[in-house]
Amino acid sequence: QVQLVESGGGLVQAGGSLRLSCTASGIILHINKVKWYRQAPGKQRELVAEMTTGSSPNYAEHVKGRFIISQDNAKKTVYLQMNSLKPEDTAVYYCNLDLTAARDKGISRNEHWGQGTQVTVSS
Repeated sequence: QVQLVESGGGLVQAGGSLRLSCTASGIILHINKVKWYRQAPGKQRELVAEMTTGSSPNYAEHVKGRFIISQDNAKKTVYLQMNSLKPEDTAVYYCNLDLTAARDKGISRNEHWGQGTQVTVSS
């Protein structure tokens, strides 16, 4: 089965930067759409960035100008570069990829979730 593994989270001081990675295992034929979510304890999960392959990315207003989505298709990895981090950015971050992949049942297109990575921004 396709699995997504996230990394890059950690503790950072306000104003600092982190780069989150989301790597897909398996035979990936297409990355159709990338989404990054975040969720703080007791809060709703929110979409912070998304990008459909071949189009411009969209960002939530409170991260626009600070966060950037990118992809490395050869490595089957997507990234979320986070700059000028604020304490309000503290959350568990999840990648969600709409993928077309080869698997035991053949070729299929499905959304897959990463396990989440903790980002903590101190003031």
